[in-house]
Amino acid sequence: MAGTPSDYQRGNMDIAEQTATFHLVMGLTKWGSLYISAGLLFFTLLFCTHTGFVGSAISAVVMVVLGTLLLRDKKDAAAH
Repeated sequence: MAGTPSDYQRGNMDIAEQTATFHLVMGLTKWGSLYISAGLLFFTLLFCTHTGFVGSAISAVVMVVLGTLLLRDKKDAAAH
């Protein structure tokens, strides 16, 4: 049961928009998760411990700085 010929050829579609959307969603997920977890850490330490505002803020800032350093995009080692 042969199908009718069509203009579709597998693997020839331009996927630049899909790739850009994928990278956008992954970036939003990665950075959003970092900032939400830092906010949760801040409010947990602020309301559930005797750390106080300054200690909670310092802990959250340290988490954001370390997370930024660890989650940033790495340069391709083969390019250098």
